Amino acid sequence: MPDRAKTPEEPLVALWRPPALMGVVLAGEALATILALAPTQNGDRLVHFGLASLGIQWVALGTLCALFLLRRTLARLPPLRLAWVCLGLFLAMSLLVAAAAWSILLMTGNAEGTRAMFVLRMLAMAVVVGLIGLLAFQNYWDARRLAVRTKQLELEALQARIRPHFLFNTLNTGAALVHARPDEAERVLLDLADLFRSALRGPRLIPLAEELALTRRYLEIEALRLGPRLRLAWDIPAILPEALVPSLSIQPLAENAIRHGIERLPAGGQVDVGMRVGENQAIEIIIANDLPATGEKREGHAIGLASARERVLAMTGSRGRIDAGMENGRFVARVHLPAA
Repeated sequence: MPDRAKTPEEPLVALWRPPALMGVVLAGEALATILALAPTQNGDRLVHFGLASLGIQWVALGTLCALFLLRRTLARLPPLRLAWVCLGLFLAMSLLVAAAAWSILLMTGNAEGTRAMFVLRMLAMAVVVGLIGLLAFQNYWDARRLAVRTKQLELEALQARIRPHFLFNTLNTGAALVHARPDEAERVLLDLADLFRSALRGPRLIPLAEELALTRRYLEIEALRLGPRLRLAWDIPAILPEALVPSLSIQPLAENAIRHGIERLPAGGQVDVGMRVGENQAIEIIIANDLPATGEKREGHAIGLASARERVLAMTGSRGRIDAGMENGRFVARVHLPAA
């Protein structure tokens, strides 16, 4: 399957999030306040503020609604053309609101000057505000992309610290099986090749079934190495949803379960891998493992968790998350992935 875009979401998606909507409303109120306090205004400034606020909010929210309705078509445009289309929609909405405002002023007898001058004045202010808004959003989006890229580089560095441990253990397992069980040794090496092929491709989105298959291969390798000390329990639906998940977002959690749980238990223990699909198609993947009676964790336990957590945050635009902690004497990691 081809890679998805390197950015986790389209630029327009950020406009409809609560912080962005609140910012648009507050910016509109600030502009209305400036217009009401202008020295050229006569009469009741509170009335001027109310009228300006009403007009500005109609323009801003109307433009956002138009962008939302056209989001699928606009998503295909290159960034520069998308910016000019957004500005054009903003000016068109300003023109409509200005024409409606002039009609209301005529009916109330408060119209001053000509209709053309009033509309041109409103459009001139809209152009200035629109250009400032485009510059602000471009800076925001560039900063967001740089932050995502930084997170991806951090998680790659964290991941690089995990690979040697697993590589050495797997090669030792394969070497031990070469003479006694050559077929299983071959399978171990093939599974190892698949795992490292996925790791070397870097951060990307892959089908959920592929990520779970990689996790299963890893646990099968560890089952050969640990023998009866490792007991696996799978609770995965037979039919998986057609969802894309960050690559290597689940396998590092299984590795943590082995390294910091099963390996430290002389008699071994159990690793449970389960999945739930919510009503809105949100996915929750659960990995639980037994721990020594003390529940003590090694300092390195945070490496794999940090790698997987940063990968999920970066590749889902901070909509996904990983929760981990002790539950009923076991260590449980939960991967929450948003609906597509």
